[in-house]
Amino acid sequence: MDAQGMQRWPALPVAAWEDSRDTFHLYTQVVGKVRLANAPLANHWWNTALYLTAQGLTTSPMPHPTGPSFQIDFDLVDHRLDITTIDGARRSLDLAPRSVSEFYGEVMAMLEDLGVATAIWPMPVEIPDAIAFVDDEVHASYDPAAVHRFWRALLAMEEVLERFRSRFVGKASPIHYFWGAIDLAHTRFSGRPGPPHPGGAPNCGPHVMYEAYSHEVSSCGYWPGGPAEEGVFYAYAYPEPDGYATTAVSPTAARWDGELGEFVLPYEAVRTAADPDALLLDFFESTYAAAADAAGWDRAALDRPSI
Repeated sequence: MDAQGMQRWPALPVAAWEDSRDTFHLYTQVVGKVRLANAPLANHWWNTALYLTAQGLTTSPMPHPTGPSFQIDFDLVDHRLDITTIDGARRSLDLAPRSVSEFYGEVMAMLEDLGVATAIWPMPVEIPDAIAFVDDEVHASYDPAAVHRFWRALLAMEEVLERFRSRFVGKASPIHYFWGAIDLAHTRFSGRPGPPHPGGAPNCGPHVMYEAYSHEVSSCGYWPGGPAEEGVFYAYAYPEPDGYATTAVSPTAARWDGELGEFVLPYEAVRTAADPDALLLDFFESTYAAAADAAGWDRAALDRPSI
């Protein structure tokens, strides 16, 4: 791969940035919970997600019950958190090594100073043995270069996911960053309701999973963790149809992970491929076909015909 390709698909060895990854994860949970508290509910909690930008991640504009609408941005080029109101007021915080407790306190103070104070439940979700934001002095790492590489990789993934999304005319989610599990995700829907989800995610009540999985899905994305040195691309179906887990999918580096209940493809297999985009798109397409065919989706009505 040439230098441009290496910049677009950088190496992301988890061991080299795990502490920063975990701290950044919690920073995004603080900001994501602010969005959750202010944005009206959208189906499957789409109102809580963050979105990629040319500088980093954003909440997009959010209403506030008593103050002006506002937006929070992670600038992952200049490494700064910006909170901006539609009145033009702005407060900023350098993204640098600082504890989650300090980050949480600074964000809450900036919101109050801007007239958009927001109370959130200061407990991380989907993290075992989590520490409340206000008490977390453990997570305090921030490697700007590593976080920047992660963001650049997410941008490359988003391009592939947008191409994948364009091939489906049924109900489909945006390409969004879910801060609960720090994953970039996209979901397709058959249109049929799903069975009540059994739940079980740490610090997530049953209503969270009921809403997230109220309808039958085929979902895919990337998670910077899991059973690989640089994180994994994943694909799963809910409810899992008979025969799905034993379906042959491509590329050859993909496999079923019984512990996760998902197909996985190592990030390293993609970034080192001769054509990373084509390899990744093949994974998304083949795992969707496995889910849709096993569950009997009406693909003639849902898939966009080839042009």
